[in-house]
Amino acid sequence: MLLRTSLSAIVLLAAIGTPVAAETPNREAIRAIVAKQQDSTIQALRDWIALPTIAAEKRNSPQGAEYMKKLALDAGFQQAEIIPTDGVPGVFATLDAGAKTTLGIYFMYDVKQFEPSEWSSPPLEGQLVDRPGEGKTIVGRGAVNQKGPEMAFLAALKAIQASGRKLPVNLVLVAEGEEEVASTNFAQVVAAPQVRAALAKSIGVFIPAAAQGKDGNATITLGAKGAVEFQLVVGGETSDKYPKTDIHSSNHARIESPAWRLVKALDTLVADDGHTPAIDGWFENVRPLTARQKELVAEGAKLNPEADAKALLGVGRWIGDEDYVTSLERFVSQPTVNIQGLIAGYTGPGGKTVLPGRAEAKLEFRLVPAMTKEEAVAKLKAHLAKRGFDDVRVTVSGGYGPNETEEDALLIRAQKILFEKSGTPYSITPRNAGSWPGVIFNGPPLNLPASQFGLGRGGGAHAPNEWFLIDSSNPKVYGLEQATMAYVDYLYIVAEEAKKARK
Repeated sequence: MLLRTSLSAIVLLAAIGTPVAAETPNREAIRAIVAKQQDSTIQALRDWIALPTIAAEKRNSPQGAEYMKKLALDAGFQQAEIIPTDGVPGVFATLDAGAKTTLGIYFMYDVKQFEPSEWSSPPLEGQLVDRPGEGKTIVGRGAVNQKGPEMAFLAALKAIQASGRKLPVNLVLVAEGEEEVASTNFAQVVAAPQVRAALAKSIGVFIPAAAQGKDGNATITLGAKGAVEFQLVVGGETSDKYPKTDIHSSNHARIESPAWRLVKALDTLVADDGHTPAIDGWFENVRPLTARQKELVAEGAKLNPEADAKALLGVGRWIGDEDYVTSLERFVSQPTVNIQGLIAGYTGPGGKTVLPGRAEAKLEFRLVPAMTKEEAVAKLKAHLAKRGFDDVRVTVSGGYGPNETEEDALLIRAQKILFEKSGTPYSITPRNAGSWPGVIFNGPPLNLPASQFGLGRGGGAHAPNEWFLIDSSNPKVYGLEQATMAYVDYLYIVAEEAKKARK
């Protein structure tokens, strides 16, 4: 997901206990069904990987939605419908188990772009590949972000029902095909009357995830940064002082360069240090970390060695040579203005002596509480206008604000209980530095708790050779079967905690 992606857990709450049992009736029978269905679950995941929906490329838009609808119906949802939007459609499904508790589930069925030449195995084949030190994995675009975890959740639903039992909770599923372009039209899906009414009955919404590290530690996230994707364009299409196409570079003596103009505009967005946002009023509504959140960050630094974090990212130092704890505080609390890419003129071998007719920068904001998408975009446009950059066109392609859920929310308590009873050491991060559109549930009018949950492991999201663990070589790290059973257990714990809350 655009989510996507927090570096590591932030705080350790080590927990050792007995295996989950009481909350999951007939657990061994369900586990046996999960094991029996393993091959068909893997094949279903391979089939899903083979159908990539890529919003940025307008690829498999209707097909992806139809397939998502089919997956929901196959998993036991009694009804599923496609919800049209101004872009890629969403999917809405409900499963009425006759329970007293209703739980919301968020899926994304789209994936990021990929370049096959960069992969060691074809990105749409979902090949099973042995990964040294990890075990057997499935490799393919969307394997961990998020089709693997989502397929494990669907397998859990199938197994419970195949055991002859009803689910302990009713389910409301909402899925979108534009998460990877910052959920451009997802709010329209949730705003549909039937969708909003169904979600309003739920106790909260979660997205399936693979939240274990290489040593088996799990992660609980209490929120995520918001994200806004946009482009800045300068050229003949934005002003007649620039050429309509690339022209001979000698003309730069008398014709302005879109490339230089874009560079000048970009330079105003950050301070001279190259990273601190300098947009007028940018920090006006930024909420600083609380004492509790700082405590979590400081304790969490002990769980995740600094050397491991640097090795994972391929860096040798943090901004300003800051210490590790300070870098982690910045990671969860700092709003950012990032350049994803710059496009202008000729970039092939040698030179071409051209004056580009167009220059474009692809950027993103990462937002923290209490910023909003609308505020960030308005401040960007006002900032540029104030400096006379009326020839710089701003196009917002998607985005949403940050989300946050209280540590004592039922969905979070249920995760803690599961980890404690299963003996899984876990950690809490105040905020994921990546993003997902939880604010659409978390904010008005629904105002629901929103979280991520799931055991299992994977990597390479948005990158070549994306993978999801199928059979783990480490007993502390969950493979597909164990991750599926974790969803089974979680549903029963959620139902039990909701029952206690009603008393």
